Amino acid sequence: MEEEKERKEIESYVVVHNIAKRHNVGTLARSATAFGVSELILVGRRDFNSFGSHGSTSHLRFRHFHSLADAKIFLTDRDCDICGVEITESAVSVTQHPFKRNTAFLLGNEGTGLSAKECEICDFFVYIPQYGCGTASLNVTVAASIVLHHFGAWAKFPERSREGNKYVVAERPAKQGRRNLCIESVESLSEERKLKRENASNGFFDEIGREESPSNLLDTLFAD
Repeated sequence: MEEEKERKEIESYVVVHNIAKRHNVGTLARSATAFGVSELILVGRRDFNSFGSHGSTSHLRFRHFHSLADAKIFLTDRDCDICGVEITESAVSVTQHPFKRNTAFLLGNEGTGLSAKECEICDFFVYIPQYGCGTASLNVTVAASIVLHHFGAWAKFPERSREGNKYVVAERPAKQGRRNLCIESVESLSEERKLKRENASNGFFDEIGREESPSNLLDTLFAD
């Protein structure tokens, strides 16, 4: 009974950093809600495209950090391991369920995988075994779904009730803030404005410093 109680209190997170294709965040949110993720953590830009979410973003908590280091501090404070989903020398098959406690999953860019900077904050790595010969890798949202499903099974999350051939969707909670924009504290917003001013005074603009026109918000999701 004690072990069962512990398992139910376990939480999972998804860390989103430098995902290239703008529609993938919405689809990631849909998978996250389906598999019991507590929060989706955005690193870099605060804006995101909810295309493909089918309304699931209303049922998921979002949190924003300007850097991977800040996200790592937050997760460590919550007794949370960071699991990189990547084929590395030390990676373990996700089918072995090498999980021990709260876990945050960091997935790499669709083309290049996890960067060296992203790998540095990971506590361990898992990979998804493939059995066919037709592709070198999976779409990031597909990979997330597989890994999150395995974690939910290991953590023994209670299955959602069904009605007919669908799962019952909860009532939509109160909005978190402006549509497709992660809520920030006053301090965090102040820090972002400070970075913009510093970039402008130095004569260059990185992703944080770019003018946030509608086209820019859609074309580029997150900064390094």
